[in-house]
Amino acid sequence: MRQASEKGVQIIAFPELSVTGYTCLDLFAQQTLLNGAEAALLQLVSNTADLDILTIVGVPLRTENRLINAAVVFQKGAIRGVVPKTYLPNYKEFQEQRWFTSATELRESTISIGEEEYPMGSHLLFRSGRLTAGIEICEDLWVPVPPSSLLTMEGANIIFNLSASNELIGKHAYLRSLICQQSARCMAGYVYASSGFGESSTDLVFAGNGIIAENGNLLAESPRFTMEEQLVISEIDIETLQNDRQVNTSFMYGTSGLPKEKAQVVDFQVRIPDGFSLTRPVDPHPFTPSGEALKERCEEIFHIQVAGLAKRLVHAHAQTAVVGISGGLDSTLALLITALAMGMLNRPASDIVAVTMPCFGTTKRTRSNAEKTSCFAAFLPRPALRPEARVRRWRCSRTAPRSGPSAAARSSWNPGS
Repeated sequence: MRQASEKGVQIIAFPELSVTGYTCLDLFAQQTLLNGAEAALLQLVSNTADLDILTIVGVPLRTENRLINAAVVFQKGAIRGVVPKTYLPNYKEFQEQRWFTSATELRESTISIGEEEYPMGSHLLFRSGRLTAGIEICEDLWVPVPPSSLLTMEGANIIFNLSASNELIGKHAYLRSLICQQSARCMAGYVYASSGFGESSTDLVFAGNGIIAENGNLLAESPRFTMEEQLVISEIDIETLQNDRQVNTSFMYGTSGLPKEKAQVVDFQVRIPDGFSLTRPVDPHPFTPSGEALKERCEEIFHIQVAGLAKRLVHAHAQTAVVGISGGLDSTLALLITALAMGMLNRPASDIVAVTMPCFGTTKRTRSNAEKTSCFAAFLPRPALRPEARVRRWRCSRTAPRSGPSAAARSSWNPGS
């Protein structure tokens, strides 16, 4: 916590049940462990009273004669609230219902820790200015409608997930995709902290996943299977997230599924660090990726344009498509799109009229490029046609002398020659 505070971190999250460890199994039924966990929590809160950082830790707590898997939020020596886990996995390697109670079964909205009462509930929000944080725990993310989906509609723009997710073949890639997709669906930042080498490997292995995503984009990720503690840091653009939600008017369409009672909001203060600088990557060319991604992006744009033009030709019952050719890149692209659109519709190349339009900027080179481009487009590959439709005609324009009007000359092309 002190290391994170020195680096200007405003909110930090630790893994699920991080105070005791997730793999205590039936020791969760021992009062010695539970008493020690509560004492350790209170000591941690007291020992960090000089820090401005908002901290979220996982700890087992007793309430209503039951045990909950909880996330405890504290700052400056005071506990701000407690969020119980909602969905308890009880399949395959998980058996949490053996020890814990779901948040949905609790009746009280407060919990006693030490000698004080604190807010408790799965719909607690923690607010500081424009920042509003919500919390879910591990399995909550894996259900069809995670609590984070509801929390974001209630105002949360950052979700923190305290997790103890074990490793299985292929699971990590799925988890990364799940986190990015949920951050995109919620139009929110998503901070995920999972257990690592500190957990027992008697039954399971934990790799120590730390992942930060924002609206579908992976911002930072920790290395896996390391024996050292890790601190993953990034920044989340709250203003951009709020703008995206306002632009997407369907974001709040699911409010009918919200609980009747509004979420309880707990206010806190974040400190703006001196000399703040971004650590997250900022792409100077967000619309032009590099490498193989650039090729895929260009192909996608090209096919979108071809499909759009083909539909427009059908809708308008157009007999021909007239394309002005200058010899430059823009008109060349327009001609290629038109030629492929005609091919998609199984229409002959003679339905395209390529016209050069000389002006003060026309040179011999650009005029020659225009003529060659027009003739070359006739040889683009097209879908197989019926034998009687294989002979096509191509209209290839040539520029008349600049002093006179432009003239279009037709030339025949036989694909079989």
